[in-house]
Amino acid sequence: MQILSKWLLKTAGWKVIVKVDEPAQSVICVAPHTSNWDFLIGKLAYWSLGRKASFLIKKSWFFFPMGYLFDAMGGVPVDRSRNTSVTQIMAEEFSRREQFHLAITPEGTRSLVPKWKMGFYHIAVSAKVPIQIACLDYAKKEVFIEALFYPTGDEAADIEKIQSYYKNVSARFPEKFNLSAQNS
Repeated sequence: MQILSKWLLKTAGWKVIVKVDEPAQSVICVAPHTSNWDFLIGKLAYWSLGRKASFLIKKSWFFFPMGYLFDAMGGVPVDRSRNTSVTQIMAEEFSRREQFHLAITPEGTRSLVPKWKMGFYHIAVSAKVPIQIACLDYAKKEVFIEALFYPTGDEAADIEKIQSYYKNVSARFPEKFNLSAQNS
């Protein structure tokens, strides 16, 4: 899959730039997320590095035959109809595995949101793992892993720092990407 992913990205004119080593475990904060293409480009980029990452997806997508495909790609079904703590479930998943990477889009949707959802942050804090800062820049056609961020527990200061990595990144649909809202 690594060779095919590299070839597909190169053919489409995309570059993958990694500025940090991959830790044993992490939450991968992937932004901006304004298009369905973000998933495909992000997944190809991670595969092109020979890395594996899981992702959260609505349980309703796990129907035959799509369930097999999403499971093979690292999908983790989330049942939003049940009153369960995804943060706690994911923290437990990190404790069970030596190697685990969970990619999450902080916007939670491709639409414009007033503020980021903080699940990615709370999972990282609960699991005591770093956050990989992953950016999709459509203007430059670059996917890059910019930094490893270690949450301090000061949510307001941490989210401000995390969002600062995305200030000069161009979304596929820039009008749908919001960094101006406070997340306190």
